[in-house]
Amino acid sequence: MALPTWEDHPEPLAAGSAPLPQYGSGSLADLLPTLAAGMGVPGQTPAITELAAADRNCVFLIDGLGWQQLKAHPDEAPFLTSLLASSRGGTGRPLTAGYPATTATSLASVGTGLPPGAHGLPGYTVRNPATGELMNQLRWQPWTDPQAWQPYPTVFQLADAAGVHTAQVTSPTFEHTPLTKVALSGGTFHGRLTGEERMDLAAGQLAAGDRSLVYTYYAELDGAGHRYGVDSDTWRGQLMYVDRLAQRLAEQLPPRAALYVTADHGMLDIPFDERHRIDFDEDWELRAGVALLGGEGRARHVYALPGAQNDVLTCWREVLGEQFWVASRDEAIAAGWFGPHIDERVYARIGDVVAAAHDDVLLIASEREPKESSMVGNHGSMTAVEQLVPLLEVRT
Repeated sequence: MALPTWEDHPEPLAAGSAPLPQYGSGSLADLLPTLAAGMGVPGQTPAITELAAADRNCVFLIDGLGWQQLKAHPDEAPFLTSLLASSRGGTGRPLTAGYPATTATSLASVGTGLPPGAHGLPGYTVRNPATGELMNQLRWQPWTDPQAWQPYPTVFQLADAAGVHTAQVTSPTFEHTPLTKVALSGGTFHGRLTGEERMDLAAGQLAAGDRSLVYTYYAELDGAGHRYGVDSDTWRGQLMYVDRLAQRLAEQLPPRAALYVTADHGMLDIPFDERHRIDFDEDWELRAGVALLGGEGRARHVYALPGAQNDVLTCWREVLGEQFWVASRDEAIAAGWFGPHIDERVYARIGDVVAAAHDDVLLIASEREPKESSMVGNHGSMTAVEQLVPLLEVRT
């Protein structure tokens, strides 16, 4: 299947004109089911047909390393750059993250093998229909029962039950978080502080079984991008470091193994001016009829006051429609933004209005979200720079 095009779109920006993630054939949600199917785990489908089966599979997820950012920095990432042609089974093509292109959503897609409309983490913050409050799905605040929020088993749990040696190797701070529980649990958790320790232990865990599925993760590249931007020396320094980590892991792979280096989303820097940063908290038109503002600056969920849904949709289209894809909940669902189907429990978590950035623009909320509004690097929408992620491969 050919990648969707991220070129010009018809005006006004209709919901159906957004370039959809490749759910079912080339999205992050398809990765672990494909690997698990190759190891004989029951019920899993090899959706990414370009990938060859391996007995031992390791996924190294680098938070924030988009396809376009990697291709733009060959000097800082010589090892990863040397693997670009290996991406997606040697086709030299990327995967798509899924919508929204944000960490909580993407990690849930990776771990469960399900698109956002099924696993139910469809944004950075979304309304909890049971309480009417916004829930931050990355930090899990306010707390809600993880099993009720995301009831499906992870691919790691299914692999472990099928006799595959399964392990996660990441920061010890993530061991007991609800997001880890609903998205990445199964097998054994190994917390290690340094990147080098994680790479070494991941290689050891990969060799520990005749069939192995190992996940390891690095977050600091994303943090540098948010704080300083992907055009900063700090971000480049992090990329240089993570490039060395990937090479360290690749050089320790046991026989019959495949290493896949991927990411949860890309990122772009947004200038600090009124043209590029529209402030919801200072715009009375956008605030009118809105009860809650969820999501993040490039992927908003808008929850209207009772009876105001149509007015909010009309206003948001008039104000933002040339810069954002603005859709009603039902339009976004019908267009396939969150995947081919939506679970009933997930339906009301999605905004009455959903707005995804097309241009290099951000819808901030300076009073409600001061920290997020001050970020240099941002992500979330369906543009190529945010959606496309590598799937680099090393095999032994």
